[in-house]
Amino acid sequence: MDSAEVHRSKGSKRAMSVGGSDFLQLDVGQAPPGGRTEWLTARIRAAIADGTLPVGCRLPAGRVLAAELGVSRGLVTEAYQRLADAGQVLGRGRAGTTVVAAPPATTARRAPEPSAPTGPSAPAAEFGLAGLLGSAGPLGSGGPPGPFGPQADGPLVDALRGVPCRIDLSPGVPDLTAFPRTAWLQAERRVLAGLTSADFGYGNPQGTPALRAAVAGWLARNRGIRADPDEVVVVAGVAQALGLLAHVLREDGVRRVAVEDPGSLGARQQLEYGRLETVPVPVDGGGLDTAALRASGAGAVLLTPAHQFPTGVVLDGERRRELLGWAAAGGLVIEDDYDAEHRYDRAPVPALRALLPEGVCYAGSVSKLLAPALRLGWLLVPPRLRDAVVAAKRYADLGNPVLAQLVLARLMESGELERHLRFVRRRHRRRRDAMLRAVDAHLPGARVHGAAAGLHLMVTFDGAAFEDTALAAAALALGVKAHPLSWHRIRPGSPGLVLGYAAGPPGELEEGVALLGRALDRLR
Repeated sequence: MDSAEVHRSKGSKRAMSVGGSDFLQLDVGQAPPGGRTEWLTARIRAAIADGTLPVGCRLPAGRVLAAELGVSRGLVTEAYQRLADAGQVLGRGRAGTTVVAAPPATTARRAPEPSAPTGPSAPAAEFGLAGLLGSAGPLGSGGPPGPFGPQADGPLVDALRGVPCRIDLSPGVPDLTAFPRTAWLQAERRVLAGLTSADFGYGNPQGTPALRAAVAGWLARNRGIRADPDEVVVVAGVAQALGLLAHVLREDGVRRVAVEDPGSLGARQQLEYGRLETVPVPVDGGGLDTAALRASGAGAVLLTPAHQFPTGVVLDGERRRELLGWAAAGGLVIEDDYDAEHRYDRAPVPALRALLPEGVCYAGSVSKLLAPALRLGWLLVPPRLRDAVVAAKRYADLGNPVLAQLVLARLMESGELERHLRFVRRRHRRRRDAMLRAVDAHLPGARVHGAAAGLHLMVTFDGAAFEDTALAAAALALGVKAHPLSWHRIRPGSPGLVLGYAAGPPGELEEGVALLGRALDRLR
């Protein structure tokens, strides 16, 4: 059984936490025995040398990095002290430790990464997880009335979103009560104080230079991606990124795009609205089936390799190599870095874009980290597509609102966004645990997938005779809103639900799952 799954009938336990940090994609398991201090010092020194950590960049607090890596605080302190002795960083008390100088260019070398396992047994945990993508197909004839039948489409999902309920377990929503209002207001005041009258005019359609630079730094620190600010295109979330890519790819002669099955209904609809044909490719415990991708005839593929939506699996090592080989031979990968920052029991997974920039379009946003209402995200594309993407953005909306971009840039540069991420990660973990306990207590025989990361769980009822749309409708009648898994499938499969846990307190999650249990009893 995948370590990301929990099966009640077998009493499986969740995987223990792994010592890894989003900062520089550090995984303490890569350190040689007895050489952790030297390893950490070398990794940070190499990042300073190659510009990943530029002069002026602030390092994580020692206690924070130690907790994430699962090492002693003294180990991190010693590594920072060695860097300070070399004149590369400077400790400034409560202001933290800051990079003040890079080593001579002749010594600038990135510490070598351990070679990836070559066999099909490469552990998924080495690469972390991933999550969004997709497609959704027919729900079958004779489905229940209202928001759950007979076929999933955009208006259907919008209709469900607007239906009032007592408890909303819809996926894809972070804890909106945790939005950092104070930090946002403080950053906004500072931004406004420094703006001239001319700054309130039309901005650069590609995005403000300040945010593009901040995003490049954020991706280097947290996702292992080296990108110049000129490579970043600011977009109104991943949805717009997919819409822009659909237009550009169609103009470039691409007509068929492979999508994960099961995968995200919304992502698939964005591509189809852009007049692209979507081709389903199965997802199993190792992620996207790369053999099926090669046989699909598609010129591009959209996938969520770090935390697949909705299954939560990670694209494993062997399939990563096969996918990158497919891209190097002329295919185009569209990487939706869905939920990559929300992880609890796994080490961070490197982004595909970091491994093959010329073959990967990378999309990310703050919708799951701060709030969907901000409509702020970013897109990196290979050089051959960049001018066309920027032109498509220009004609779509002339660019995102400038003020919000500048505020987000300040949050990224000041370290406030990292602090917010650490805060919500702890809160989301508690809510995830509460939902797991509730499922174990109230949904007998259910199998839970994707518990190690993300903002949702996928629950399947293997061998059940009922339709999941009927279960979702029965739950809604009891005041609980959830997505039927079949909405996010193209081909038939086991009935199930996709349950979001980030937006509600533990008591509400417990009550919601208990009501799902009552709805399930009515169908059996």
